[in-house]
Amino acid sequence: MNAVFEFLFHLDTFLTNFISQYGLLIYLLTFLILFAETGLFAPLPGDSLIFACAAFAAAGLLNIWVLAVICFTAAFFGDMLNYYIGHSVGKRLYNRAKGRFFSRENIDKAQIFYDKHGGKAIILSRFVPIIRQFTPFVAGIGRMHYRRFMTFNIVGVISWVTIASVLGYFFGNIPVVKKNFSTVILVIILVSLLPVIISFFKAKILRKSQPKKEA
Repeated sequence: MNAVFEFLFHLDTFLTNFISQYGLLIYLLTFLILFAETGLFAPLPGDSLIFACAAFAAAGLLNIWVLAVICFTAAFFGDMLNYYIGHSVGKRLYNRAKGRFFSRENIDKAQIFYDKHGGKAIILSRFVPIIRQFTPFVAGIGRMHYRRFMTFNIVGVISWVTIASVLGYFFGNIPVVKKNFSTVILVIILVSLLPVIISFFKAKILRKSQPKKEA
């Protein structure tokens, strides 16, 4: 997990060095990170990566259209893999989920989010770290119809990639943003985590307000 934070706080430096050394392989790296983030439940900063890469595209180091297609493809197929894992072996994996990230608690959070928003959760969860890694899995366990899931998945991924790319492309190279790039990335993460934080405190307040059962 420390490696993830290190990657986040020095994302611009890492990408600069990677592009200068490996050139077009940055597209492959972006694909693998985004695919692993959802498809393989990896705790990786997908939206921050798209934002940063789009900023590099605005600077002429990457092609924004190629980047957008790669990001869409990776996120779409990552979600599909996640759905099929949930559909085929989801309940067994849930019973064995004891990791720090792949845990019952995180899956339960996604389940609550899914129960609250229904099919729209596939779209909305794209913008919420942690939740987006597990919502397709939950949809698979719940046997959401394949075509329905795929429709929501397409809409969610297009919206997510478009918004993150546009923000990075048009704002990533503003001097104040470039100077405080790590801070901006952190703000993006915190803002996207707000729904999870708010839901957590709401649930905590609700539990406290409920009268305790007498023994």
